[in-house]
Amino acid sequence: MADLVIRNGLIVDGTGAPGVIGDIAITDGVLTQVGGTVTETGKEEIDATDRIVTPGFVDVHSHYDGQVFFDNALTPSNGHGVTTVVLGVCGVGFAPARPTDHEMLITTMESVEDIPGDVLRAGLPWTWESFPEFLNAVEANSYAMDVAAQIGHIPVRSYVMGERAIANEPATPEDIAAMSTIVQEAVDAGAVGFSTSRVLAHRTAAGDPVPGTFAAEDELFGIAGAMASTGRKVVFQLAQAGIDGFEPESSVAEVEWMQRLSAETGLPVSFLILQTDGAPDLWRQLMNSCVEAEAMGAHLRPQVANRPFGMLLGLPVRHPFMKRKTFRRVHDEAATFEELRARLADPEIRSAILSEEDTESSGDTYEGMGLIATYKPDMVYPLGEDLDYEPLESDSLAARAAVAGVTPLELFYDLMLERDGGTMFLVPIFNYANTNQDDILEMLNHPAALIGLGDGGAHLATICDASMPTYQLAHWVKGRERGPRLQLEAAVKMQTNDTAEFYGFADRGTLEVGKRADLNVIDMERLALTMPRAVADLPSGATRLLQDAIGYDATIVNGVVTRRNDTDTGARPGHLIRGSR
Repeated sequence: MADLVIRNGLIVDGTGAPGVIGDIAITDGVLTQVGGTVTETGKEEIDATDRIVTPGFVDVHSHYDGQVFFDNALTPSNGHGVTTVVLGVCGVGFAPARPTDHEMLITTMESVEDIPGDVLRAGLPWTWESFPEFLNAVEANSYAMDVAAQIGHIPVRSYVMGERAIANEPATPEDIAAMSTIVQEAVDAGAVGFSTSRVLAHRTAAGDPVPGTFAAEDELFGIAGAMASTGRKVVFQLAQAGIDGFEPESSVAEVEWMQRLSAETGLPVSFLILQTDGAPDLWRQLMNSCVEAEAMGAHLRPQVANRPFGMLLGLPVRHPFMKRKTFRRVHDEAATFEELRARLADPEIRSAILSEEDTESSGDTYEGMGLIATYKPDMVYPLGEDLDYEPLESDSLAARAAVAGVTPLELFYDLMLERDGGTMFLVPIFNYANTNQDDILEMLNHPAALIGLGDGGAHLATICDASMPTYQLAHWVKGRERGPRLQLEAAVKMQTNDTAEFYGFADRGTLEVGKRADLNVIDMERLALTMPRAVADLPSGATRLLQDAIGYDATIVNGVVTRRNDTDTGARPGHLIRGSR
């Protein structure tokens, strides 16, 4: 008798092969039959008639470094078919760390990834100093999915160089040797990669570029060489200079040294690709360079997003009125969100807020982003009930305000209060230079592309991009109306086999006998995203944006159903994955 049998589903196995109707049997967390008719009875059975059955999604770009210690569900990724997640990207992290480093690492994570410091102070147990000890702390818990971790450059450099790291001083040969030893020990202990950030927009709480932003080649190549010496399959991952739109041409030079690093060390390298308005075609050059690099013996895979990349604005999070005196007063006086919304609807309060100038900034970088509705209303799109992430120019705040004969801020204010104050506004800062998703489709179909950038656990009051795995199917396979779509089998392969294979997760990513039983049973007819919503459920009571999905009949991790009919079962069969040779 099998533990679990899934019957009559369209099996889309992650290889890109055409889907076939059949059954799947699972015993002891392993796939024992894929396809055909399972003759044995299952202790539990799922009828997958008119459903698709896919491998569990492997998300290689998250920031759950802190959240693993206070949310074993790993929300919101758990609701979007994700069964394996990689944390420790873009150079940030919490190990290694002396007690004197804790506050700096917290505030750096706060300023770079928009995770409130109070959440981390309340949620991090700090039972470690070294990275191997950090892995042990993660391994001590169980989760709704498997977790793998990279070691970040920022904590490593800070641990070795102290204040010199924060000042971004060049590393000495002794510094490089010490950092290399730490990273080598981390890889031997099970880290699946190393990450760094060279993005000028990534700043410390004091406003300085994060440690490692300007690291020289001898430092980067030294660390990479130490990783390679372990003989383990690990990834060198980075957020490269130019990705934020500042001096985008610098990305060309970045790719050049990445090619050499990969060719010399044999390490696969993954970096980030976003389309910027200032250089809307540069991404093609960068991605084509990755194909050319293969001839040099290099292996470069740029991470791409499957939808416009930016932020969400709204009353529960950030908006253009946050720095106005009357709004601040009303906000502070209101006992509940409902009271706040009701008072803001008062015509006198509305008039006062709209007539005021902004007060002095609090210093919160992300607070200032709300002002984009003031200065660039043509980049702001009210997110309607249809959750259109591919809006027309005529849908912008500026265009709609012109038609209505009001100012963009007046329209923003009134729309903000609709849906009981739950209206959200999409601001596609990247990947939307031509106001359509044609370029995104080209990115996704590029042979070098690696889907990522979901940022689960980060930018809590700014984005809901951890929902991208659902968007991959809901939009690109069945929902897109403004252009070509993706074939189902290709769309599944991108976020299962492709991501698993790149990180060396050989036991998952496809539905094959002997592989780990991580699966999704999905009702494509119903599959959809819900409206982003603000929830105050974090340690310290902080608010985050969550976006749910409907259409997941079941998500299965290690043979155990973790979600049934879009609801968490409470099962926690996921554990730490350590890298292998």
